[in-house]
Amino acid sequence: MLIILSVGTGTLGYHHFGQLSWLDSFHMSSMILTGMGPVADMKTDIAKIFSSIFALYSGVAFLSITAVFFAPIVHRLLHILHVEKEENEAGK
Repeated sequence: MLIILSVGTGTLGYHHFGQLSWLDSFHMSSMILTGMGPVADMKTDIAKIFSSIFALYSGVAFLSITAVFFAPIVHRLLHILHVEKEENEAGK
């Protein structure tokens, strides 16, 4: 759901602020969200500001999605490998 919302927001923003076609806006949004980089030049100041904010958001969104996705896998792996918190020698 977060990915659909992010791509939709990027597509609308690039279409409105960047004056790109719908297909180019979707392409630009997808490329930014996947970390591939921009594919079109932003000509106006507001388009550059939107593009910068969207790129910053996409970096945070990517890290958040990755953390949420891999957290249960890493947690399970730690249980399989019997990695536990060490208790100190005083028995606390």
